[in-house]
Amino acid sequence: MARILVIEDDNDLRFGVVRFLRKEGHDVAEAAALPDARRQLDSSVYDVVLTDYNLGPHDGVQLVEQLRAEGFTGAIVVMTGFGSIELAVRAMKLGADDFLEKPVRLEELRPLIARLCEERASKRRLQLFERLDRRSAELDRPIGDSEPWRRAVELCEKLARMPVLPRSGEANGAMPTILLLGETGTGKGVLARHIHESAGPPGRPFVHINCSALPPQLVEGELFGYEKGAFTDARETKEGLFEMADGGTIFLDEIGDLPIEMQTKLLTVLEKGCFRRVGGTRERTVRARVIAATNHDLEQDVAQGRFRRDLFYRLNAFTVKIPPLRSRPGDALLIARRMLDRYRAEYGRTSARFTPAAERCISTHAWVGNVRELINAVQRAAMLTEDDVVDIGDLGLITGAAPSPTAGESGLRFDFDSGIHTAEDVERELMIQALARTRGNVSRAARLIGMQRSSFRYRIERYKLDDVIQELAGR
Repeated sequence: MARILVIEDDNDLRFGVVRFLRKEGHDVAEAAALPDARRQLDSSVYDVVLTDYNLGPHDGVQLVEQLRAEGFTGAIVVMTGFGSIELAVRAMKLGADDFLEKPVRLEELRPLIARLCEERASKRRLQLFERLDRRSAELDRPIGDSEPWRRAVELCEKLARMPVLPRSGEANGAMPTILLLGETGTGKGVLARHIHESAGPPGRPFVHINCSALPPQLVEGELFGYEKGAFTDARETKEGLFEMADGGTIFLDEIGDLPIEMQTKLLTVLEKGCFRRVGGTRERTVRARVIAATNHDLEQDVAQGRFRRDLFYRLNAFTVKIPPLRSRPGDALLIARRMLDRYRAEYGRTSARFTPAAERCISTHAWVGNVRELINAVQRAAMLTEDDVVDIGDLGLITGAAPSPTAGESGLRFDFDSGIHTAEDVERELMIQALARTRGNVSRAARLIGMQRSSFRYRIERYKLDDVIQELAGR
């Protein structure tokens, strides 16, 4: 259903158009003159505006120009009884989406409105993808000064300069592909966007698709679109994500999770640069850079039959291996400082800073979750710090050697034969030992393990350690 405004000074024509569109299920408003139309446009949001060309003393085409200048993003259709090529060209140049001659044939309105609404929905989806991608990237640009990271970034910038052109003598040709390999959270999405932005002028589409998040039964329709009537719920034609990415970049994240049956169709698109919508017969071409990423060992997946060998070879032509954060000495602190700068502004922590102990912890921590874990830790610290001083405890990390309930000459150990032990067990035992060392003094115990007193007190309640404190204090 679309919200439509019909502007027409001919009462009979306006009545007929409005009645037809309402029967089609649309929410329709009407205006007989431009002043009334302006009031309605100022008070409501419309998906489509159908306006007469000749509105008495006013010009409907001038309305088109005014609406576009004001930022109106809906579709605009101009109707006229003075049909001519010159009027159509003028209206389209000023921002009209289509042109209808009077007398308007009502049966033409149904497919026209459906097409305009789908085009608008596609634009909104693309804008949403771009906003979500920019938000999820977390970093505006690659950050790091270590040699492994610099090599990866330099290779990405070199690959970005590869032209997206058809092969000689072919109308379509193979689509260039880049494969990013790395552990979860290493920054594959950041580098994908960096390749896109380094490849050409701004404004080109960047479509980020998480292959693991697409329901198997909807993958083909989402990627390549579908025609009306292609299946039971296909009530309207839908443009696919590959079409939305035309002229830009399509980022296939988690490519290792793409269903095996879809890998064949993807290979065809990559090799020929064309595809068909679900239920369609016409081949559609697309020229876009394809970047794929995965944390899988694709060679192992190929050997086990989970990934097509030919698709792997096609993707593997240009490969960038992203180093984990633990192999990038010095980069963790650079990233943490950059993120703290960002969160200072977001959370009003204008003077927030890391303590020297926190910076040492950031530099030496293993960061099993890579950059994503680091970003989450800094965000958490920026939110929870009470005095704008971010200490080790605010990061929520376990530091030092892992303690255990049983001590021996060689140190503290957990007995895993007795059952599962979690990180919470480690933290609880660390707190107990710190409290034992300080005879139940909470403030001193918190300082011993580099934790804020408020965070320490919160964990005392969480782990039910009040009885332990009372016992230690009574000794």
